[in-house]
Amino acid sequence: MDDHGRGPDPRPEGGDSTTTRVPEPLPYEGVWRFTAPAVDASVPQARRAVRDLLHRQGVPVVDEVVDGLLLIVSELVTNAVKHAALLSPTLAVEVAVGAEWVRVSVEDSHPYRPTALENPHSPTGGRGLLLVREVTREVGGVCDVEHTTTGGKVIWAALPLKPLRVG
Repeated sequence: MDDHGRGPDPRPEGGDSTTTRVPEPLPYEGVWRFTAPAVDASVPQARRAVRDLLHRQGVPVVDEVVDGLLLIVSELVTNAVKHAALLSPTLAVEVAVGAEWVRVSVEDSHPYRPTALENPHSPTGGRGLLLVREVTREVGGVCDVEHTTTGGKVIWAALPLKPLRVG
């Protein structure tokens, strides 16, 4: 049974084992989505929008995770602008915040599903998804690339609000 990340016992105090109450969302929990044109100016705009959203909602996220999350947003939006704009003139950024985690995703309409490159094509590029994967791993998060039902893709990373040290 899912306890929604709020403790070891999903049953409300004083309740019997046949009645389970889903706890109310914390004030900072929710999902926000915005679209932007697939142009260079959208990279800093998306970064600011995510930073401002976390601050406005009062998400209790540590600075290390915020820094990593904003780097991930920059990399994912940059990739969409550089590699998908021809077939996807707009992109969508979604931020989902749970009780103990934050997830950011970037969606575009281009069907190509990229993979993290271990050996970059050039010294000046080709490492974006590898960087996303490493930043995510460092704080104990997960990331992936998935196809959408419309033929595009969504690349996402979910990070804990407080980093888990992974060696």
